[in-house]
Amino acid sequence: MRTPRWFQEQRPGRARSPGHWSLAAGALAVGLAAAAASISWGGDQGAPGSPKRSATDRPAARSPARKGANPSAASKTTPARPAARPFDLEVVSELARKLAARPYKAPRATVPDWLLGLSYDQWRDIRFRSEKSLWAGGPSPFQVQFFHPGLFYDRPVAINVVTQEGAKPVPFSPSLFDYGRNDFASRVPQRLGFAGFRLHYPIKRPDYRDEVIVFLGASYMRAVGRDNVFGASARGLAIDTAESWGEEFPWFREFWLVRPPARAKTATIFALLDSPRVAGAYRFVIEPGVVTKVEVEGRLFLRDEIRKVGLAPLTSMFFHGENTTRHFVDFRPEVHDSDGVLLQLGTGEWVWRPADNPRTLQVSQMRADLIRGFGLLQRDRDFASYQDLETAAHRRPSIWIEPRGEWGPGRVEVVEIPTSSDANDNVVVYWVPDRGPVPGTPYAFAYTQYWYSEDPGRPPGGRVVATRIDAGSVEGATRFVLDFAGGRLGDIPAEEVLRAAVTVVGGDEAGRIVDQHVVHNPFIRGWRLVFQVKPARRERIELRAFLELGGEVLTETWSYGLLP
Repeated sequence: MRTPRWFQEQRPGRARSPGHWSLAAGALAVGLAAAAASISWGGDQGAPGSPKRSATDRPAARSPARKGANPSAASKTTPARPAARPFDLEVVSELARKLAARPYKAPRATVPDWLLGLSYDQWRDIRFRSEKSLWAGGPSPFQVQFFHPGLFYDRPVAINVVTQEGAKPVPFSPSLFDYGRNDFASRVPQRLGFAGFRLHYPIKRPDYRDEVIVFLGASYMRAVGRDNVFGASARGLAIDTAESWGEEFPWFREFWLVRPPARAKTATIFALLDSPRVAGAYRFVIEPGVVTKVEVEGRLFLRDEIRKVGLAPLTSMFFHGENTTRHFVDFRPEVHDSDGVLLQLGTGEWVWRPADNPRTLQVSQMRADLIRGFGLLQRDRDFASYQDLETAAHRRPSIWIEPRGEWGPGRVEVVEIPTSSDANDNVVVYWVPDRGPVPGTPYAFAYTQYWYSEDPGRPPGGRVVATRIDAGSVEGATRFVLDFAGGRLGDIPAEEVLRAAVTVVGGDEAGRIVDQHVVHNPFIRGWRLVFQVKPARRERIELRAFLELGGEVLTETWSYGLLP
């Protein structure tokens, strides 16, 4: 098991922003010492704006009983019981505001060391008893099961259930778990607490409730669409990721699960986030399906200044793929949970950046005055590309983030960390607003997550389906072989002449393109672009490419950072 881990439609013929890339070298540290390159992507020039900021003042917890219009009639009847205040995001926001007003208090160590020393197999053998699931036997199609602390899950979290009567804690008991072959059940503290939970729903067939989303570890969550298996993750917040002074990992310290009614299609979860420099309130509205949709609304309250806040962070694993030039002894042709990052800019341009496992830490940035969406995608759905019967990598979900409301100018950052195995996530993606949260002012934001397999509308035109690299036939050059498919590409006759717009950011001073041509590829009902690039110096260069016909743009823009 891996450690937990980061509209303006593009229409054919629309002019696309050229993008201006610059390169700067620096030393960064993300739990390792590595030389890193920081790339600034040229991007969107859309309308400016800024994330919505709003104060959240909580009303009184209980309102006085309403007086009747007829005093004498009221005196002859039993006074009405005061209505309980609805539990909503305002309630959690007030808790977060009060939490941020106090110094951060790290959680007290309550998980015994012997539980933290369990092997993965020992911890996995501790299973929640499904017959004791929350809401089991009730009319709701949703049920909840819980995770046991241990291994590297060292922080029990408070979990509550919200009904019309109010919020009540869910009590922990070792009797809720089957400890399998483990013989230590009697040693588990009776009030230990839960490490996290998972939501179940009949997403595949009506007589069985599958896992649809998991909240476990720090602020991590993982969800699936109907045809997926678990893969990439999302987080509540990223703080100072890939900065030399070190990353801070917020955590959800308390949850409130709202009991869904009979025949409910959605489930609502509230969460209280905490960290040394920030507290936050979150609401998640989860709608399972072929595409599982999660509406996220958050409010942050800072204790202290944060230099870089990453909104809607996504994390995944990329060990090796078609574009990997490093050699690994592995029977699997490709090993990854996601094979690239997709962006939708405010100008209408779609940008695809293949993921990689670089030799050194790489941080890439794309500026945008307006971002319509971004995500970590698993595009390759062919089992033959992976040959992995156990992990079913071809069924890992893609995750798409769609902002609700304008987030204003900022940048998408992509962090790629070198790895020698598939044991840990090493790719992180998030949005960094130019105007981030500041102490003393609540900071509000909202977005929707989509967890899915395929979406022909993202992008609506042709897309890159493969990126391959070799040494080429020109001394000192690198050859790229790009396959494009989808959109109109399958309907264009093979005798048509398509043009590729291939550019080296920085022009001839950075490198030059040689031996460029486009050919029809009948095996994918698409087209293949082949070109070679010769860098001017042994420095990283940025490349861009897309296909067009008679001045009409047919595909998304492929972008790549080449380190000679």
